[in-house]
Amino acid sequence: MAGRIPERDIAAVRERTRIEDIVGEYVALKAPRGDSMMGLCPFHDEKTPSFHVRPNHGTFHCFGCGEGGDVYTFLQKMEHISFVESVEQLADRLNYRIDYEGGGTSVQRDRGTRARLVAANAAAQQFYAEQLGSPEAQAARDYLTERNFDASAARLFGCGFAPGGWDTLTKHLLKKGFEFAELEAAGLARQGKRGPIDRFHRRLLWPIRNLAGDVIGFGARKIFDDDTMPGKYVNTPETLLYKKSQVLFGLDLAKKDIAKGHQAVVVEGYTDVMAMHLAGVTTAVASCGTAFGDDHLALLRRLLMDDKFWRGEIIYTFDGDEAGQAAAMKAFSGDQKLAGQTFIAVAPEGMDPCDLRLRQGDAAVRDLVARRTPLFEFAIRGALAECNLDTAEGQVEALRRTVPMVAQMKDRALRDNYAARLSGWVGWIDERMVVGRVREEAAKIAKGAAPAPLRRPTRPTEESAAPAGPPHPRRDDPTLWPQREALKAVMQHPGIAGSVFDSLPPETFGHPAYAAVSDAVREAGGTAAGLGGGEWLDAVGKKAEAKGLRSLVSELAVEPMPISEEATPRYISGVLARLQEVWVGRQVAELKSKLQRMSPIEKPEDYNSLFGDLIALEQYRRSLLEQAVGSTTDAEFPAI
Repeated sequence: MAGRIPERDIAAVRERTRIEDIVGEYVALKAPRGDSMMGLCPFHDEKTPSFHVRPNHGTFHCFGCGEGGDVYTFLQKMEHISFVESVEQLADRLNYRIDYEGGGTSVQRDRGTRARLVAANAAAQQFYAEQLGSPEAQAARDYLTERNFDASAARLFGCGFAPGGWDTLTKHLLKKGFEFAELEAAGLARQGKRGPIDRFHRRLLWPIRNLAGDVIGFGARKIFDDDTMPGKYVNTPETLLYKKSQVLFGLDLAKKDIAKGHQAVVVEGYTDVMAMHLAGVTTAVASCGTAFGDDHLALLRRLLMDDKFWRGEIIYTFDGDEAGQAAAMKAFSGDQKLAGQTFIAVAPEGMDPCDLRLRQGDAAVRDLVARRTPLFEFAIRGALAECNLDTAEGQVEALRRTVPMVAQMKDRALRDNYAARLSGWVGWIDERMVVGRVREEAAKIAKGAAPAPLRRPTRPTEESAAPAGPPHPRRDDPTLWPQREALKAVMQHPGIAGSVFDSLPPETFGHPAYAAVSDAVREAGGTAAGLGGGEWLDAVGKKAEAKGLRSLVSELAVEPMPISEEATPRYISGVLARLQEVWVGRQVAELKSKLQRMSPIEKPEDYNSLFGDLIALEQYRRSLLEQAVGSTTDAEFPAI
């Protein structure tokens, strides 16, 4: 059995892993300035990016929901795995050998559960791919060939074949050292009447991969008429790895082009994805065994990073007007900001993209996407198609149906634009009348609009059950600005903050949350501990966690400083000087208050002693202020 992973290996894997590469497999990141990269948070739904990654420090933090940490934390939260599994996964990526303490010098076969399930699925995919070349799989090869998919296409998408024996795959994997419990947990095998049997038999298979490229499940299509398995398509059941509402077929191949081109094409089947990609539409994906839903949409939005109304577009393809129209009508009751970025493409004669490519070639598939129709327009034109616009009666009926539809648009400018276009589509001469009718209807809707439904509280996790801690201060509070910048300095550059920060008295930090973080720094050994990077942040974070402030530590570690990298040492020196000056200023105010309450005649010695202390403190305060002003600009340092 594997022993404990030593701290040196944990630190080595963390330091060698580029956090932006790992996060970038789940979130489209952009770098607005310096080393702070931004994206849409994968842990909560948001329209404007508040999720930051600091590659130089190996940390992430979301200013929207408060999630944050290092690359291990990110992987744990995204993949729902243990800390040990996150270390092992990243070590595998680096080909780094973990020297387990008390457990040998190599990665053990009985590592974390998730890693074993991933390994089992990978072995199964290799087995199925080899079986596709067997004589028994001739019908599966014919199915692909008839749809214009050659051997290279099958290899690209990992196509395979499940043989007809009841337990062929199961026996193969058991010989490779896997246990039946693992195969059952991975959805590859199940318990039959006479023992373990394979999940799939005599079917053409497609491996389903997550964003990282790991095989997490399979989709299986019926090939033989005498196949007794129910359903034309059968998918891996829900497992620790495979959640059908959170995975899209082809996303591992499409993710880079989706992020680069700000476009995703949603199709309905495995062969449609293949056809799209081979025709040059490399942003195509499909849901697996379930309808395309909100979780799928959130997954694409993080890659599209559509933080602006005009950024990114999602194109749905349908094999008929009726299906497209039903989907389009949902837009008027949903998130219309997203609907404004959504398009619909319907292939002619009810063909799906695979059929279209087979009959008319790759160019026709690309043209289908290029001729996409905005979702609102598609819905409105669909309603108009049911009316006879050649007659006055038909035009009136068309307006009766479509004016309320246009009036439901929440964007005023878009609504007026569609109202003007509607008059042209209907053939109504008086455009102003149509626009006026739409505005009147919109006003009625606004007056009778129901209030937004209350959000259900999120279920607390083990992590959220930690102590609440003092409330976080406002980031833009100018009176606390020196405290925040000083803590950012010690978290991000402990070597530069150094002994000056360590010498600050606890009273320097007036806000309870900042004082608690300062205490956590001291409890972690201060900058004198000589730690840096992920190790330093982890050490302070562990001390802050007991105070309920790990999120604030993560926030401080990620928040950018308002200066260039080369100006950092001078800036930090000024920050610490200003923080000291503020603290000394409070002492000066206290001494002045005491002197005002003291009589120089009744207690001359005490009065003169305090007055001497006041003069000394004022001189010290001026020197600190000169140091602060000399190291920073007025623009960088707000008045306090």
